[in-house]
Parts: sequence; structure tokens; C-alpha cells
Amino acid sequence: MVDVQEKYFKELQAFCWENSFNPDRMKIERLSYFADLIAEKNSKVNLISRKDVNSIIENHIFISSYMTKFLPENKITDFLDIGTGGGFPGIPLAILHPEMKGVLVDSTAKKINAVKEFIDKLKLGNVTAVNDRVESPEFLSQYSDSFDLIVSRATVPLIILFRYALPLMKEKAFLVALKGGDLNNEYQKAELKYKAYIKKSTIFELSYKPSNVRNKKGKKLVLLELQK
Repeated sequence: MVDVQEKYFKELQAFCWENSFNPDRMKIERLSYFADLIAEKNSKVNLISRKDVNSIIENHIFISSYMTKFLPENKITDFLDIGTGGGFPGIPLAILHPEMKGVLVDSTAKKINAVKEFIDKLKLGNVTAVNDRVESPEFLSQYSDSFDLIVSRATVPLIILFRYALPLMKEKAFLVALKGGDLNNEYQKAELKYKAYIKKSTIFELSYKPSNVRNKKGKKLVLLELQK
């Protein structure tokens, strides 16, 4: 198990170095341990695609970590990860930014139970995992107007993500979505309906060395600055 974790560490460190992204060693170690926990648990609970286990560092750990490079500095205290699944991108975000407090929510109990186990084993005191739907009256009652960052990883179309996010965000907030493929139509629909709330929008091409130099994998990060 330690050998696997060491392999994950070296792979993640190489991705970080090649892309001028430099978390400290302890954070890379925790991210590598998280990868190990996911790979082990995935044989019992379907957290990531089985065929993706061999690419867990690139497709899950690194990309969820690398997205933090695009977040505005010193403007975020509380984040919400909608549809966290196995803890992506919420757990990497919590590891890399211990000064932030986070809520990781998913409607699938098995996944949230796994995430709670990961949080405990990683000794993360800045995040909690909640088994609920973000649109439920109970969740809205507890968390409305609470977050200045809402993140999601390709869970729902942007227009629906907006609908979920607005009641839960503070007066000013950032909405961040990791997406793939052509976003033009999806973004235009969301912008048409929610233009009044959008102060600034940027879509980043998430190219990275060595395996996605020209973004042939079509990974994108949508970053929206919102105001109610």
C-alpha cells in the first residue's frame, strides 16, 4: 500500500512541477494518500469509473488540485462542492486551502459515507460531508446565503447549476465548474437566463503538460463572478 502511495506521490509531483504548480510536500503527500483511499474504496463503492483507476492522479487528483490555481486569492472563506461524488474537487480544495471551510454534498448515501471516511482518515477539520440534495428545503434552510465559492465537477448543465447556487451564495460569490467538450451552447443558455447576476465570466482551457498540452482532452474551467 505504501508503495502505491509513493507511486502516486511521484506521479502527482511530476504533474505539479511540469505545470509550475507547487503545493508543499505535505499537501502532495495528503493528496497521494487520498488517491490511495479512493482506489481502495472504489472496489466496493463506485466512486470513479473502474477504467479510470489507473489514471486517478491525472484525471481526478491533479485536475481537481490544478483548478485551485485559477481561484481568486484572499476572497474566499466558505465553499460548497455540489455533487461531490468521491470528494472531487472538494477534498483536494480543502487539502490545498486549509484556511477555507467547506461543505461537500451528494445525494448518494454510499458516496457520502465514503467521503466522511476519507475526511476522517485525512484528518481534515475544515470540511463536512452532507447527504442531501442542494435544492431540498432542509439544505436550503441550513445553508442559504452561506458560500462565496460554489464548485462542481460536470454534474449538471450550467443553467441548473446557477439555479442551485443562487440561494446558497453570499451577496458576492464565485461559481466554478469543471467541464469537458464544447460549452458554447450550454453557456449561452445559462447567460441568457442569469445575465443580471454575472459580473465577470472566464472560460479557461485546462491544458497541461505532458499529456494535454493543446487541451486535446477538452477540459475547461468555467469561472463566474456573481452578485445578487
